[in-house]
Amino acid sequence: MGELTKLPNIAAKLESQLNDIGITTIKQLKEVGSREAWLRILDRDPSACIMRLSALEGAIQGVRWHYLDEETKKSLKEFYKQHKG
Repeated sequence: MGELTKLPNIAAKLESQLNDIGITTIKQLKEVGSREAWLRILDRDPSACIMRLSALEGAIQGVRWHYLDEETKKSLKEFYKQHKG
């Protein structure tokens, strides 16, 4: 396992998916952002869900995805609906 698993919400599978899309460091993940990283994962894995998007955002913010603030959760849900229907 690499450095991404040091972040909350990132286990081996999600780290592997991030590596597959060219994100191998915490800095890269923060630069790309949760939404763009999720879209890149979605291109390869149509099962990418709202929880994966939330996990990425939580990892960037340094919190478990359950503890994201309500405004962030709402924004992520709207983004998800735009791209997954």
